[in-house]
Order: sequence, then C-alpha cells, then structure tokens
Amino acid sequence: MTVSVMLVDDHPLVRLGMAGIVARQPGYAVAAEAADGADAIDLYRRLRPDVVLMDLSMPRVGGLEALQAIRAFHPDARVVIVSSSDGEEHVYRALHAGARAYLLKDAPEAQLAECLHAVAAGRRYVPPDVATRLAARLDNDALTGRELDVLRFLAQGMSNKLIARAAGIAPGTVKYHVKNIMAKLDASCRTEVLREAVRRGIVDIVH
Repeated sequence: MTVSVMLVDDHPLVRLGMAGIVARQPGYAVAAEAADGADAIDLYRRLRPDVVLMDLSMPRVGGLEALQAIRAFHPDARVVIVSSSDGEEHVYRALHAGARAYLLKDAPEAQLAECLHAVAAGRRYVPPDVATRLAARLDNDALTGRELDVLRFLAQGMSNKLIARAAGIAPGTVKYHVKNIMAKLDASCRTEVLREAVRRGIVDIVH
C-alpha cells in the first residue's frame, strides 16, 4: 500500500527537493502540494494524506495555524514540520501543537527519509540537534503572559510609555517587566532582547 505524502511550502524549489526525496522512498508518493497553510488545510480535508511535510513560515496561513486546524479536523494527523528555524520556541510550539516531528531544512536526505518512515509508522521523530533546542526551551524560565505582551509591544518599537498605555499598566510596571525579560533572555539591552527573542522564535518582526 502506497503512503501518500502532502508537501506544504511557499518555495517551489523546496517542494521540488522534498518531492525528489519522497519519490526515492519505495512505497511512498506525493499526493498533493500546497504553497500556504490555507491550501494545505483544504487539501488535507479532501485528500487525507498519510503524512504532511510542512513549513512554518508561509503567507496567508502559517504552518502552526495550519497544523492546529488540521489536527482539529483529524487529531491523528501525522504532520512533520520542516523549517529553517531552530529557535527553541518554534520547536516547542510545533511539538506542543501536535507535530509528530520537527526537522531543519538543512537536514541530510537520510534524516528526512528516516523521519518520513518513522512518522508513517505512527512514531514521533526528533533528531538530536532539535532535541537540544527543545531541552534548552524547557530549561529556560518561560516568559509570563504579561511579559510576552510587553515583548510583542517592544517588537513594534514602542516606548515604555506607549506600552503602558496599550497594556493598561503603569510605566514603572512596564520597566519591571522589561527588566525580567532581559534577565530571562540573558540580554543587556532592548536590541539584544529582540535579537534573542527572534532567534528563539518567541516573536517575529515583520519589516
């Protein structure tokens, strides 16, 4: 019986590369391709592929949102996130949302093939480099909900006064939260805070 695979990535060359790897696996075939999460959700509902290889960062609907929508429709969906981001927050959120595996786009072909076989067989797959990032996320002090709100405002370039107004808290409280965020991210200034937050996948800065 052929294992059907759906490829989801907004870069055609990436899909082409993954399609080649899938084609080289005996008993596997590409059943569908999508360039964003919205199309992936629609195609999954219509075709129900056995395995989905999906990027995180895509236009319209991103991979995490698509993953959640697919699993809401089919809780046993076997989705592998294939991303260029090794940020521990991205890894944590994807696996926490129900991804069966998380691979980096620079992974060797043999690793993608091994992952594909494992997930198709109903197992989870987390390679050592990704497991290290996940362990770092679990070891770190997690930001509180309020700290995440303040961090997102910082990412928009807002001052403490503007953040206080937007969040409905005192400027002194904002300063307190910023100090805690800096300590948790091991940063010495706001620029380092944002750089580290983006690296870890906690926030995305849209230019």
